Amino acid sequence: MQASAPTVLSLAKMIDHSLLHPTMTDAQLRAGLQVARDCACATACVKPYAVPLATAVLAGSGVGVCAVAGFPHGNSHPELIVAEAERAIAEGATEIDIVANAGKVLGGDWAWVTAELKLVNDAVTARGALLKVIFENDYLPEAAIIRLCEICTALGIAFVKTSTGYGFVKQPNGDYNYLGATEPHLRLMRQHSDPAVQIKAAGGVRTLDDLLKVRALGVTRIGATATETILREAVRRGIPGPIPPGLSPGPAATAAPSGY
Repeated sequence: MQASAPTVLSLAKMIDHSLLHPTMTDAQLRAGLQVARDCACATACVKPYAVPLATAVLAGSGVGVCAVAGFPHGNSHPELIVAEAERAIAEGATEIDIVANAGKVLGGDWAWVTAELKLVNDAVTARGALLKVIFENDYLPEAAIIRLCEICTALGIAFVKTSTGYGFVKQPNGDYNYLGATEPHLRLMRQHSDPAVQIKAAGGVRTLDDLLKVRALGVTRIGATATETILREAVRRGIPGPIPPGLSPGPAATAAPSGY
């Protein structure tokens, strides 16, 4: 669990500013990267083709580049996920987010799941980057979430993550929606992961109260698009600085499309 009181900057350093929507234009991407830079986020999380641009825009800012690979469904050949991750790292990414293959997880093919995660983690860490594994909890029973936590712990994976923001489930009324990062799932993931494995909450963390709530549960990173709104509210409430020097006092920029 988080021990110390937060500062605005420490909250900013919990945020992977998400720029993953499939309709995002280059102009929206550039604007979102500038938000990540201004807000001194942990990273900007981008699609693979955008890594070179993100690396250029964020150079010298202290904000890292997080790239997804095999996203959003985790159904690519493991070797192709490795190749995508390796290229992203070569182009400047320092963190890689992948998705556990839900079909293999639900089918109980744990040897296959373990081998894939080991293959990718070994490739990523050998190149000096860290790996986050997305479970897509909306698809999974608790027993599968627990088993994934155990596997990621055994493999020394840096982060386990709740959701992609695109794992939509058909509802009884025919609509598609998802829950994302729920309190029960976050507690479960923290309970069954080694303390060295960090937790990333993604999906539904849209306000300062949401961020503070998951932080209290032991979450150390979130995926968010409402970054400016969250941090401005932290300033408004008097959470102490330091304050990211680029965080403007005015209204947040027009939001880009978001899966979160």
